[in-house]
Amino acid sequence: QAVGAEAFADFRVLGKGGFGEVCACQRRATGKMYANKRLNKKRLKKRQGYEAALVEKRILARVHSRFIVSLACAFQTKTDLCLVMTLMNGGDLRYHIYNVDEDNPGFPEPRAVFYTAQILLGLEHLHQHRIVYR
Repeated sequence: QAVGAEAFADFRVLGKGGFGEVCACQRRATGKMYANKRLNKKRLKKRQGYEAALVEKRILARVHSRFIVSLACAFQTKTDLCLVMTLMNGGDLRYHIYNVDEDNPGFPEPRAVFYTAQILLGLEHLHQHRIVYR
């Protein structure tokens, strides 16, 4: 079933990168929340990033792990390529390292071990699918 931008309502920006931004969005039909990574076509063309964007789309569509975001759908608008992915609550790891306790950055060792184990399980899943990425 074809899906386009009209199927989603955008909320706040979650992050920005070199090719675009990631916004929280909601599927109008179901109310389910996702992350919409909008890659600006002009920036992709200028920086020769089309192939990398297509590789990312293929990888996200192949992986199904609770430690890696997966692709729900993809579509394009006049200006953007959009990758709609599962929304991982809690922010990114960098935020938790530096901003949770600004006077004492980092984690206690048990928490660091917990996050490290999750990262390793995600990498293991990629390697089981013969994917080496970034």
